[in-house]
Amino acid sequence: MVAERRAASELQAKLRSGQFVITAEITPPVSTDPAEFLRRAMPLKGLATAVNVTDGAGAKVHLSSLATAHFLVQSGIEPIFQMTCRDRNRLALQGDILGAASLGIRNILVLGGDDPKAGDQPETKPVYDLDSRTLLAMAHRMRTENALPTGTKIDGPQLRLVLGAADVPLDPPPGWEPNGLKAKIEAGADFVQTQFCMDVGVVRRYLQRLADAGVRVPLLIGVAPIPSARSARWMREKLYGTIIPDAYVERLERAADPKLEGRKICIEVLRELAEIPGVAGAHVMAPMNFAEIPVVITESGVAGRRLAHAVH
Repeated sequence: MVAERRAASELQAKLRSGQFVITAEITPPVSTDPAEFLRRAMPLKGLATAVNVTDGAGAKVHLSSLATAHFLVQSGIEPIFQMTCRDRNRLALQGDILGAASLGIRNILVLGGDDPKAGDQPETKPVYDLDSRTLLAMAHRMRTENALPTGTKIDGPQLRLVLGAADVPLDPPPGWEPNGLKAKIEAGADFVQTQFCMDVGVVRRYLQRLADAGVRVPLLIGVAPIPSARSARWMREKLYGTIIPDAYVERLERAADPKLEGRKICIEVLRELAEIPGVAGAHVMAPMNFAEIPVVITESGVAGRRLAHAVH
Protein backbone atom coordinates (compact mmCIF):
# COMPACT_ATOMS: atom_id res chain seq x y z
CA MET A 1 0.00 0.00 0.00
CA VAL A 2 1.14 3.56 -0.72
CA ALA A 3 0.45 4.60 2.88
CA GLU A 4 2.84 1.94 4.14
CA ARG A 5 5.61 3.12 1.81
CA ARG A 6 5.24 6.74 2.88
CA ALA A 7 7.87 7.70 5.43
CA ALA A 8 6.54 8.05 8.97
CA SER A 9 9.10 10.74 9.88
CA GLU A 10 11.64 13.10 8.36
CA LEU A 11 14.38 10.83 9.70
CA GLN A 12 12.99 7.85 7.83
CA ALA A 13 12.49 9.92 4.67
CA LYS A 14 16.09 11.15 4.68
CA LEU A 15 17.51 7.72 5.44
CA ARG A 16 15.60 6.38 2.44
CA SER A 17 16.71 9.24 0.21
CA GLY A 18 20.40 8.34 0.28
CA GLN A 19 21.57 11.50 2.03
CA PHE A 20 24.19 11.49 4.77
CA VAL A 21 22.01 11.94 7.84
CA ILE A 22 23.16 13.55 11.07
CA THR A 23 21.35 13.07 14.34
CA ALA A 24 22.36 14.56 17.67
CA GLU A 25 21.73 13.85 21.33
CA ILE A 26 20.72 16.08 24.23
CA THR A 27 20.54 15.09 27.88
CA PRO A 28 17.59 16.76 29.62
CA PRO A 29 18.48 18.72 32.78
CA VAL A 30 17.34 18.00 36.32
CA SER A 31 14.64 20.63 36.20
CA THR A 32 10.91 21.28 35.98
CA ASP A 33 11.62 24.19 33.61
CA PRO A 34 12.12 23.23 29.95
CA ALA A 35 14.00 26.45 29.18
CA GLU A 36 17.48 25.01 29.79
CA PHE A 37 16.71 21.93 27.71
CA LEU A 38 15.47 24.06 24.82
CA ARG A 39 18.52 26.29 25.12
CA ARG A 40 20.63 23.19 24.48
CA ALA A 41 18.42 21.89 21.67
CA MET A 42 17.38 24.93 19.61
CA PRO A 43 20.81 25.51 17.97
CA LEU A 44 20.32 22.08 16.32
CA LYS A 45 17.12 23.14 14.55
CA GLY A 46 17.70 22.87 10.82
CA LEU A 47 21.10 21.20 11.32
CA ALA A 48 20.32 17.76 12.73
CA THR A 49 17.63 15.71 11.03
CA ALA A 50 16.44 14.51 14.45
CA VAL A 51 17.51 14.95 18.06
CA ASN A 52 17.66 12.16 20.65
CA VAL A 53 16.51 12.85 24.18
CA THR A 54 18.09 10.49 26.69
CA ASP A 55 16.06 8.44 29.16
CA GLY A 56 17.69 8.50 32.58
CA ALA A 57 21.21 8.58 31.14
CA GLY A 58 23.87 7.26 33.47
CA ALA A 59 21.07 5.76 35.60
CA LYS A 60 20.42 9.23 36.97
CA VAL A 61 17.18 11.21 37.10
CA HIS A 62 16.57 13.89 34.47
CA LEU A 63 13.51 15.60 33.07
CA SER A 64 11.35 12.94 31.39
CA SER A 65 12.39 11.92 27.88
CA LEU A 66 8.74 11.76 26.81
CA ALA A 67 8.12 15.33 28.03
CA THR A 68 11.30 16.69 26.43
CA ALA A 69 10.56 14.93 23.14
CA HIS A 70 7.20 16.69 23.18
CA PHE A 71 8.91 20.05 23.78
CA LEU A 72 11.01 19.37 20.67
CA VAL A 73 7.89 18.66 18.60
CA GLN A 74 6.38 21.94 19.79
CA SER A 75 9.61 23.74 18.83
CA GLY A 76 9.77 22.35 15.29
CA ILE A 77 12.56 19.84 15.97
CA GLU A 78 12.01 16.16 15.19
CA PRO A 79 12.75 14.05 18.28
CA ILE A 80 14.05 10.55 18.76
CA PHE A 81 12.41 9.38 21.97
CA GLN A 82 14.73 7.07 23.88
CA MET A 83 13.02 4.32 25.88
CA THR A 84 14.88 2.07 28.30
CA CYS A 85 13.75 -1.32 29.55
CA ARG A 86 15.37 -0.60 32.92
CA ASP A 87 12.59 1.55 34.41
CA ARG A 88 9.25 0.29 33.09
CA ASN A 89 7.32 -2.93 32.78
CA ARG A 90 5.53 -3.80 29.56
CA LEU A 91 2.32 -2.04 30.61
CA ALA A 92 4.13 1.26 31.15
CA LEU A 93 6.15 0.82 27.95
CA GLN A 94 3.00 0.23 25.89
CA GLY A 95 1.36 3.25 27.50
CA ASP A 96 4.35 5.46 26.70
CA ILE A 97 4.38 4.25 23.08
CA LEU A 98 0.74 5.32 22.78
CA GLY A 99 1.56 8.57 24.58
CA ALA A 100 4.43 9.30 22.21
CA ALA A 101 2.27 8.70 19.15
CA SER A 102 -0.47 10.95 20.54
CA LEU A 103 2.09 13.75 20.98
CA GLY A 104 3.36 13.50 17.40
CA ILE A 105 6.55 11.60 18.28
CA ARG A 106 7.34 9.02 15.60
CA ASN A 107 10.98 7.97 16.19
CA ILE A 108 11.75 5.69 19.14
CA LEU A 109 15.20 4.38 20.09
CA VAL A 110 14.92 1.21 22.17
CA LEU A 111 17.62 0.64 24.79
CA GLY A 112 18.30 -1.64 27.72
CA GLY A 113 19.39 1.24 29.95
CA ASP A 114 22.40 1.81 32.20
CA ASP A 115 22.68 -0.33 35.33
CA PRO A 116 21.26 1.53 38.35
CA LYS A 117 24.34 0.50 40.34
CA ALA A 118 26.32 2.90 38.15
CA GLY A 119 24.06 5.82 39.04
CA ASP A 120 23.65 8.03 42.08
CA GLN A 121 20.84 5.94 43.61
CA PRO A 122 22.44 2.47 43.45
CA GLU A 123 19.77 0.92 45.68
CA THR A 124 17.26 1.38 42.81
CA LYS A 125 15.57 -1.84 41.70
CA PRO A 126 15.74 -2.31 37.91
CA VAL A 127 12.67 -3.62 36.10
CA TYR A 128 13.84 -5.26 32.86
CA ASP A 129 10.47 -6.89 32.27
CA LEU A 130 11.55 -6.93 28.61
CA ASP A 131 14.96 -6.73 26.96
CA SER A 132 15.62 -4.35 24.07
CA ARG A 133 15.01 -6.96 21.37
CA THR A 134 11.71 -8.01 22.91
CA LEU A 135 10.63 -4.38 23.28
CA LEU A 136 11.46 -3.77 19.62
CA ALA A 137 9.38 -6.79 18.64
CA MET A 138 6.49 -5.62 20.81
CA ALA A 139 6.52 -2.10 19.37
CA HIS A 140 6.79 -3.50 15.84
CA ARG A 141 3.79 -5.75 16.45
CA MET A 142 1.81 -2.82 17.86
CA ARG A 143 2.45 -0.70 14.76
CA THR A 144 1.85 -3.57 12.36
CA GLU A 145 -1.41 -4.77 13.92
CA ASN A 146 -2.49 -1.42 15.40
CA ALA A 147 -3.28 -3.36 18.55
CA LEU A 148 -1.84 -4.16 21.95
CA PRO A 149 -0.15 -7.54 22.41
CA THR A 150 -3.39 -8.67 24.10
CA GLY A 151 -5.24 -8.07 20.85
CA THR A 152 -7.02 -4.96 22.14
CA LYS A 153 -7.46 -2.59 19.20
CA ILE A 154 -5.71 0.77 19.39
CA ASP A 155 -8.18 3.52 18.53
CA GLY A 156 -7.24 6.71 16.71
CA PRO A 157 -4.90 7.17 13.75
CA GLN A 158 -2.69 4.30 12.57
CA LEU A 159 0.31 3.83 14.86
CA ARG A 160 3.19 4.98 12.64
CA LEU A 161 6.55 4.48 14.31
CA VAL A 162 10.17 4.44 13.21
CA LEU A 163 12.06 2.07 15.49
CA GLY A 164 15.74 2.35 16.29
CA ALA A 165 18.24 0.07 18.01
CA ALA A 166 21.67 0.63 19.52
CA ASP A 167 24.86 -1.12 18.48
CA VAL A 168 28.49 -1.27 19.57
CA PRO A 169 30.91 -1.47 16.62
CA LEU A 170 34.05 -3.55 17.05
CA ASP A 171 37.05 -4.66 15.08
CA PRO A 172 35.61 -8.04 14.10
CA PRO A 173 37.79 -11.02 15.07
CA PRO A 174 37.88 -14.11 12.83
CA GLY A 175 34.61 -16.00 12.86
CA TRP A 176 32.63 -13.21 14.50
CA GLU A 177 29.01 -12.86 13.37
CA PRO A 178 26.67 -9.90 14.08
CA ASN A 179 23.99 -12.09 15.65
CA GLY A 180 22.81 -9.51 18.19
CA LEU A 181 22.34 -6.85 15.55
CA LYS A 182 20.62 -9.33 13.23
CA ALA A 183 18.15 -10.19 15.99
CA LYS A 184 17.28 -6.53 16.54
CA ILE A 185 16.71 -5.97 12.82
CA GLU A 186 14.54 -9.08 12.63
CA ALA A 187 12.59 -7.76 15.63
CA GLY A 188 11.73 -4.59 13.71
CA ALA A 189 14.58 -2.05 13.93
CA ASP A 190 14.45 0.46 11.05
CA PHE A 191 17.73 2.21 11.88
CA VAL A 192 20.70 1.81 14.21
CA GLN A 193 22.70 4.35 16.21
CA THR A 194 26.05 3.27 17.62
CA GLN A 195 28.31 3.90 20.57
CA PHE A 196 31.26 6.27 20.00
CA CYS A 197 33.53 4.88 17.28
CA MET A 198 36.13 7.45 16.24
CA ASP A 199 38.27 4.92 14.35
CA VAL A 200 37.21 4.90 10.69
CA GLY A 201 39.37 1.84 10.05
CA VAL A 202 37.30 -0.11 12.55
CA VAL A 203 34.11 1.26 10.96
CA ARG A 204 35.21 0.08 7.51
CA ARG A 205 36.08 -3.41 8.73
CA TYR A 206 32.92 -3.67 10.79
CA LEU A 207 30.72 -2.55 7.90
CA GLN A 208 32.42 -5.02 5.59
CA ARG A 209 31.70 -7.86 8.01
CA LEU A 210 28.05 -6.76 8.27
CA ALA A 211 27.81 -6.73 4.47
CA ASP A 212 29.38 -10.19 4.28
CA ALA A 213 26.75 -11.40 6.78
CA GLY A 214 23.93 -9.92 4.71
CA VAL A 215 23.07 -7.27 7.30
CA ARG A 216 21.56 -4.23 5.65
CA VAL A 217 20.24 -1.41 7.83
CA PRO A 218 20.81 2.37 8.00
CA LEU A 219 23.71 2.77 10.44
CA LEU A 220 24.48 6.07 12.18
CA ILE A 221 27.97 6.01 13.71
CA GLY A 222 28.45 7.67 17.10
CA VAL A 223 31.03 10.47 17.18
CA ALA A 224 32.03 13.22 19.61
CA PRO A 225 33.93 16.51 19.75
CA ILE A 226 36.16 15.40 22.64
CA PRO A 227 37.30 18.38 24.73
CA SER A 228 40.47 16.91 26.27
CA ALA A 229 42.73 13.88 26.50
CA ARG A 230 41.39 13.30 30.01
CA SER A 231 37.84 13.15 28.63
CA ALA A 232 38.94 10.71 25.93
CA ARG A 233 40.50 8.39 28.50
CA TRP A 234 37.42 8.60 30.72
CA MET A 235 35.15 7.75 27.77
CA ARG A 236 37.25 4.73 26.86
CA GLU A 237 37.29 3.52 30.46
CA LYS A 238 33.71 4.26 31.53
CA LEU A 239 31.54 4.09 28.40
CA TYR A 240 31.27 0.50 27.26
CA GLY A 241 32.38 -0.12 23.69
CA THR A 242 33.83 3.35 23.08
CA ILE A 243 36.61 3.34 20.47
CA ILE A 244 39.00 6.32 20.35
CA PRO A 245 42.40 5.74 18.70
CA ASP A 246 45.54 6.43 20.71
CA ALA A 247 46.63 8.85 17.99
CA TYR A 248 43.67 11.11 18.75
CA VAL A 249 44.34 10.98 22.49
CA GLU A 250 47.93 12.01 21.79
CA ARG A 251 46.78 14.89 19.58
CA LEU A 252 44.54 16.13 22.36
CA GLU A 253 47.41 15.77 24.84
CA ARG A 254 49.80 17.84 22.70
CA ALA A 255 47.30 20.48 21.57
CA ALA A 256 47.63 24.06 22.78
CA ASP A 257 43.81 24.24 22.61
CA PRO A 258 42.48 20.71 23.25
CA LYS A 259 38.83 21.72 22.77
CA LEU A 260 39.59 23.13 19.31
CA GLU A 261 41.64 20.04 18.47
CA GLY A 262 38.75 17.81 19.55
CA ARG A 263 36.48 19.76 17.24
CA LYS A 264 38.92 19.29 14.34
CA ILE A 265 39.17 15.55 14.98
CA CYS A 266 35.38 15.16 15.04
CA ILE A 267 35.05 17.09 11.76
CA GLU A 268 37.73 14.89 10.15
CA VAL A 269 35.93 11.74 11.28
CA LEU A 270 32.55 13.01 10.03
CA ARG A 271 34.03 13.75 6.59
CA GLU A 272 35.65 10.32 6.40
CA LEU A 273 32.46 8.56 7.49
CA ALA A 274 30.54 10.26 4.68
CA GLU A 275 32.81 8.43 2.21
CA ILE A 276 32.39 4.93 3.63
CA PRO A 277 29.94 2.63 1.80
CA GLY A 278 27.26 1.38 4.17
CA VAL A 279 27.40 4.32 6.58
CA ALA A 280 24.05 6.12 6.45
CA GLY A 281 25.12 8.96 8.71
CA ALA A 282 26.47 9.97 12.10
CA HIS A 283 25.10 10.43 15.59
CA VAL A 284 26.84 13.34 17.33
CA MET A 285 26.97 13.22 21.12
CA ALA A 286 28.74 15.62 23.47
CA PRO A 287 27.56 15.25 27.08
CA MET A 288 28.08 18.53 28.97
CA ASN A 289 29.59 20.01 25.81
CA PHE A 290 26.35 20.54 23.88
CA ALA A 291 27.38 23.85 22.26
CA GLU A 292 29.99 22.02 20.19
CA ILE A 293 27.45 19.80 18.43
CA PRO A 294 26.03 22.41 16.00
CA VAL A 295 29.57 23.69 15.36
CA VAL A 296 30.94 20.34 14.16
CA ILE A 297 27.81 19.63 12.11
CA THR A 298 28.06 23.00 10.37
CA GLU A 299 31.83 23.00 9.82
CA SER A 300 31.99 19.40 8.58
CA GLY A 301 29.63 20.25 5.71
CA VAL A 302 28.52 16.63 5.33
CA ALA A 303 24.86 16.84 6.41
CA GLY A 304 22.66 16.01 3.43
CA ARG A 305 25.57 14.98 1.22
CA ARG A 306 24.50 12.43 -1.37
CA LEU A 307 25.84 8.98 -0.62
CA ALA A 308 27.33 6.89 -3.40
CA HIS A 309 26.07 3.70 -1.74
CA ALA A 310 22.77 4.42 -0.05
CA VAL A 311 21.32 1.98 2.49
CA HIS A 312 17.52 1.69 2.50
